[in-house]
Amino acid sequence: MESKMVKGRDNTDNSKNNIVISVVMPCLNEEQSIAYCIDKAFEGIKSTGLRGEVVVSDNGSKDNSVKIAKSKGARVVHQPLRGYGNAYMKGITEAYGKYIVIGDSDKTYDFTDLKKFITPLTKGYDMVMGSRLKAR
Repeated sequence: MESKMVKGRDNTDNSKNNIVISVVMPCLNEEQSIAYCIDKAFEGIKSTGLRGEVVVSDNGSKDNSVKIAKSKGARVVHQPLRGYGNAYMKGITEAYGKYIVIGDSDKTYDFTDLKKFITPLTKGYDMVMGSRLKAR
């Protein structure tokens, strides 16, 4: 299993013990959007100043999603049990970070906003939730 954990994308760190943030994305045939989401997740990690990783939990993609994810520096795990929830659970259990951020790999989440979620966690909050829906 290939692993690339970085602070942003600048400092490669091959020690899973130093990972603070894991961004977990389920994936099923997302070759049109996975690269964009991974780039934005690494950008968001970098904005926090903490070490992080992107974990793509593949749920049986038949397209180039896995190849693209690996080429972008994500760590890919495979969940043979079908279903969105199964893919998330596999990614979460395989994540190395103290803080887990989850979001789809279809461009519906702004991963560059990670700092807004991580800052409260570093101040002792147990959980932070966001919404991809615009407030009225």
